Amino acid sequence: MPTVPESSWDAWHAFHVMRRRLDRALETRLQSGSSISGADYETLIALQRSPDRQLRMKELAVGMGWEKSRLSHQVARMEKRGLVERAQCETDARGAWVSMTTEGRRTVLAAMRGHNAALSRYFFDALDPAEVAEFGRLSGKIHDAIRAACDGVGADACEGTGTRSVEPGSARRTAPPDPARV
Repeated sequence: MPTVPESSWDAWHAFHVMRRRLDRALETRLQSGSSISGADYETLIALQRSPDRQLRMKELAVGMGWEKSRLSHQVARMEKRGLVERAQCETDARGAWVSMTTEGRRTVLAAMRGHNAALSRYFFDALDPAEVAEFGRLSGKIHDAIRAACDGVGADACEGTGTRSVEPGSARRTAPPDPARV
């Protein structure tokens, strides 16, 4: 087992605690401001960004870094609430499409303002622009290291881990849309 310097463990611990607290703060904001969970929001945002606001279940699972079974349960819960619809794929009997309903679109647009404000408050306002860029660059390096490790063991071993490379500037292209512009 490689020896890890104490300063590296300190950095890991700081990151781990920050990530958990940020996740909890964002989840709390979503639930109090829009009555949806972080999982609901993540699913709706992925559909919001996609062409025609629909994706194949497998594409949605891989893009979100979720296991297929977890996504299937999540979509079933959201279907019951009228946020999404599931339909069989006409060209592949094993595949299914998930699409956002009008209620799902209304829900995600209502949640976006508060979520974006919370992201600004807890993340972007805490860093200067150079630090935000550096954070993105470092995150990309970690994503690339994970992807390289997954490439070595086969694609199936890392399916559902969301290990897509992060290109410089890609965060701007994949960020949730500004509700004022939608």
